[in-house]
Amino acid sequence: MATTTIEDLLHADVLGCALRRLDGRSLAAASCATAGLRAFAADPETWRALCLAEWPSLALPGARRLLAAIPPRRLFADAFPFPSAVGASGGDGELGLPRELVSAVDVYCGGAPLLSRVVETPASSPWFLGSPFRVEAVERKRPPATEAAAGAAPAELELSWVVADPARGRAVNVSSRRPVSVDRHWYTGETLVRFAVVLGGCKFEATVACAEGSGHVTEVALAVEDADGAAVSGEGTLRLLAAAMEASRRGGEREPEEAKRRYLEFVRRKKGRKESKARREALVDLCCSAASAAVVLTCLAAVALR
Repeated sequence: MATTTIEDLLHADVLGCALRRLDGRSLAAASCATAGLRAFAADPETWRALCLAEWPSLALPGARRLLAAIPPRRLFADAFPFPSAVGASGGDGELGLPRELVSAVDVYCGGAPLLSRVVETPASSPWFLGSPFRVEAVERKRPPATEAAAGAAPAELELSWVVADPARGRAVNVSSRRPVSVDRHWYTGETLVRFAVVLGGCKFEATVACAEGSGHVTEVALAVEDADGAAVSGEGTLRLLAAAMEASRRGGEREPEEAKRRYLEFVRRKKGRKESKARREALVDLCCSAASAAVVLTCLAAVALR
C-alpha cells in the first residue's frame, strides 16, 4: 500500500511558503518528518529570514559578514538554544582561541525590538588578553539619542547577546534573555537590568542601565567574573567562549528559569566563599595577635626576672 505524504497533497511552492512561516524550533521539528520536508527545511534563505527576524542586529552592516561566514542554519542552532553548563569549563587547551569576536546585541521591550548593536572586538592583542574582559554595546559616554524604553517596566526588557567567532564559524548566546535581577544604582538612581548565564563556573553578566525617570538606555555592557567575584581576563573569557561554542545546546521553554536558577546559585556560592574567606582571615589575624601578645609577654617577663 502506497504511503501518502504532505508533499503529495501540496504544491512545492505552497509547502515552501507554509514552512517559511514557522519559527525555528517548529521548522527543525518539521524537517524530521519526511525526507521531502527535510529538503524544504534546509533552504538557506528560510533560515536567513528566521535569523534576521530573531536578531535584527544581523541586518546591520557590521554583522552581514556573519551570515556569510556562518551558515544561517548553523547560526540559529548555535545562538537560539541555551549553552549547556556541562563541558563549558574553558580548561581545554586544545581549543584554539578566537582572534576576533563579533557581538550581535538586541534589546527588546514587550517582544518588540528596541535597540540593536554590532560590536567587533579584536581579541589577539596582549592588552586584551591580560585585561579584564568587558564589551560595551552602548557606551555611557555616547548613549543612543532616540532609542528609549520610556513607559516600560525594566523587568519587561529582554536581551539577546550573541557572540560569534567568524573564523571558526561558531556562535553562542551569553544572555539569559529575561532579567535575572533588577536593581537601582545607589548613587545615580539608574535602573540596572541584569541578564546572566553561568558557564564553566564563571558568570557572563550583561547589564542594561536605564536612566531614572526617562527610561532611556544609557549603557549596555557585558563582563565576566569568576566564583570569587574577580574579573576574568580576556584570555580566560576566550577559553570559556571557545568551550561554550563547542558544547551542546539545550532548548525548552523553561530555560530562562534555569538560567536564573544558575545565577542565584552562583551568587549564593560566591557569598559563601566570601564569608568563608573572611572567617579564615579573621582567624589568621587572631592567631597573629595572640602570637604577638605572647612575644610581648615573654619579653616583659624576661625583663622582670633579671
